Amino acid sequence: MKEGLRRISTEMAEKVRQEGDAVGDPMIRIVDVWKEYNHKGTDMPALRGTHVEIRTGDIVALFGKSGSGKSTLFNLIAGLDRPTRGHIEVAGQDLESLGEKGRTMLRRVRLGFVFQFFNLLPTLTAFENVFLSLELSDQADSHVARAALKEVGLEGKESRYPHELSGGEQQRVAIARAIVKRPSIILADEPTGNLDTVTGNHILDLLTTRCRDTRTTLVMATHTPLTCRYANRILRMVDGQIIEETSCEELVH
Repeated sequence: MKEGLRRISTEMAEKVRQEGDAVGDPMIRIVDVWKEYNHKGTDMPALRGTHVEIRTGDIVALFGKSGSGKSTLFNLIAGLDRPTRGHIEVAGQDLESLGEKGRTMLRRVRLGFVFQFFNLLPTLTAFENVFLSLELSDQADSHVARAALKEVGLEGKESRYPHELSGGEQQRVAIARAIVKRPSIILADEPTGNLDTVTGNHILDLLTTRCRDTRTTLVMATHTPLTCRYANRILRMVDGQIIEETSCEELVH
């Protein structure tokens, strides 16, 4: 029974990989997306007719204040939530038509995640946190997991638990966990928000350099102009809508 489920999972993962490689399509395509939440009988819009296309290899800073809609947009791109209306394509695939199982497989195979508070499993070592990402995407290979940790500068610290690592080292584990399965897209939610400025700059340099080298699409949600300096595109969210900016300087005026 387990072998049969593993075979089905492998076949679905491979289908997701192949179907997500359509030439010429944007990596993320969002068309007239609305998201409304009902609060005490009133529909409150978090997104208001949002449009955006993000290309393969784009390094994008999604800039906005708390409550502007950044987290809502991330949840929709990841297929963790569904829009009230509108259309979303990720890695060439329509999220609505994928169904729940398809969206889960898309997250496991095509998407990597980096969080502000790291979200490492405290009972697993650095190596085990990274290796788990490979297992879930049906790519389990201990050599690949160790290579990812070496790539982010953590060689020799594979057996340490999260509480034995500094904040910057924990975020490096989180980056290794995101990149190890070779995703098409990495979503980074305030990736330096819990770090000091110097460490944050190191993390942003590491993450953006790696994504540029591999042409991985990176979208970083942030409320600070610092992150925007590492991006080739800046999207500002205001009241649930996206406005494209041309420079970091525009954000502070």
